[in-house]
Amino acid sequence: MNLQSELNKAEGFKNLELLAKQVVEGFIAGMHKSPFHGFSAEFAEHKIYNQGESTRHIDWKLFAKTDKLYTKRYDDETNLRCHIILDNSSSMHYPKLDSFSIDSLNKVGFSALAAASLMQILKKQRDAVGLSIYSDNYDYYAPEKGSERHHQMLLNHLSEAVVSKPQNKQTETYKYLHEIAEKIHRRSMIFLFTDMFQTSEDEVKLFEALRHLKYNKHEVVLFHVFDKAKELNFDFDNKPKRFIDVETGEYINLYADSIKEGYNKTVDTYFEALRLKCAQYKIKYVEADIKKDFNNILTTYMIERQKFS
Repeated sequence: MNLQSELNKAEGFKNLELLAKQVVEGFIAGMHKSPFHGFSAEFAEHKIYNQGESTRHIDWKLFAKTDKLYTKRYDDETNLRCHIILDNSSSMHYPKLDSFSIDSLNKVGFSALAAASLMQILKKQRDAVGLSIYSDNYDYYAPEKGSERHHQMLLNHLSEAVVSKPQNKQTETYKYLHEIAEKIHRRSMIFLFTDMFQTSEDEVKLFEALRHLKYNKHEVVLFHVFDKAKELNFDFDNKPKRFIDVETGEYINLYADSIKEGYNKTVDTYFEALRLKCAQYKIKYVEADIKKDFNNILTTYMIERQKFS
């Protein structure tokens, strides 16, 4: 079976790798004179050319665009280990979409493209990356490797997750975070993409699982993925609607304005508790609104990577 052909038939990402390259290239272009070091195993950053320096590493293409002289700075190869965790429960497939682009994403699509973009940077640095995907099962695990074959395999699994359209896939995030933590033995950077919605209301178990990820001195970044307008602000018109829990199938008919105030208060309280617990456990918490660009994701990576030693 031609996997890429099948993915195209499913109307998912036409080319996830190409989109990831576009995201990364756009991010680099927007950085201008970067304050970050070690961005790549080869090219690390631009710095202003000082008279008397060798002209060997002047970026002439940049000179043509800016009329200013910059040189390229190069760093040695690195050996960072990174593990990406993707929540693929039913709630991550909100809102329902048939095709995906940079400008049209649901939560799982946003997460997959963000993960692929991080992988693109890690690939440039020749770093090792692994992947875990979970829903109501521990669906996929790959240990950290740096080969091109491994990179393509992970891209395929990310693409498959986006088009999987799980029906009533409930998840107990804490359960799978414990399992994943047990599999990662060598110190790594861990990126978790999840909307933090789970079937049970046992927040204590969820926070303890996040704490478990810090075991063995891992650096953990939680990308909290959600549709801010709808899921946080409850921005719906006041026409009668049926709201369906995609993980349980339960539903309720109501007018949005009748519960908006109470809903906002409950969700705000939960999100604030999550931020505080992450701070307590020294986990980096990053708000990832699917209606915004990926700069927040990639900038966070650059900053956290500098701290990793």
